[in-house]
Amino acid sequence: MEGWDPTSEEDLLAAHGLLTAGLVNDAGKFRSGGVGVFKAKQLLHVAPPADRVPFLMSDLLGWLKRAEAHPAVTSCIFHYELEFIHPFADGNGRMGRLWQTLILCHWRPLLAYLPVETVIQGRQEDYYRILAEADRLGEATPFVEFMLQALLVALREAVSDEQVTDQVTDQVVRLIKALAGAEMGSINLMNALDLSHRATFRKNSLNPALEGGWIERTQPDSPRSPTQRYRLTDKARRWLSRTSPPKP
Repeated sequence: MEGWDPTSEEDLLAAHGLLTAGLVNDAGKFRSGGVGVFKAKQLLHVAPPADRVPFLMSDLLGWLKRAEAHPAVTSCIFHYELEFIHPFADGNGRMGRLWQTLILCHWRPLLAYLPVETVIQGRQEDYYRILAEADRLGEATPFVEFMLQALLVALREAVSDEQVTDQVTDQVVRLIKALAGAEMGSINLMNALDLSHRATFRKNSLNPALEGGWIERTQPDSPRSPTQRYRLTDKARRWLSRTSPPKP
């Protein structure tokens, strides 16, 4: 992302090519046919004709280059307009969210660690509903308001998580990272943490992580079950995604 210019059509197409390589036949190219957005069998949106797409995207990118509104608002408008134009045969939603993140990063680089994809992860139903509402009204305002609110909530959660992190011991942090993407029993967890004393493990790592809401039992009604395993909570996964550097 660091090398992409959000106002460049060449970079937009290159990004789509990377994102959809091996998934669609025309990766990195504007669509050549008509498309519609459906929910089940209901048609929600008919995109502009394919022969209009190059002009509409050139106009949108030119607008972005000249835009004088606040970058947060500008990024939301661009996101909505890209979804309205639907310039690609597939991957439009992912490209809209990626490009809004890119615009925001050019304003505040730290926002790369709070990508739009993450912001709407738990709000997908509302996201598509608001997109349809903005389309029905013929203006971006409902979508801009929704996205700004979602960004605000996510930022507040991130700040809250960072404040909580200051109170988490190194032992708990190590346990959270050991459980990333997996479920483990206590023996495997101790081995992953290179610990051999069960009482110390429970006192310094396991119990504080449970009490802090960072991990949970897979069998909460049978805490002493010999097949008991542990996994991260949503709180821990959210914290981990925001404190870990993005993968190359």
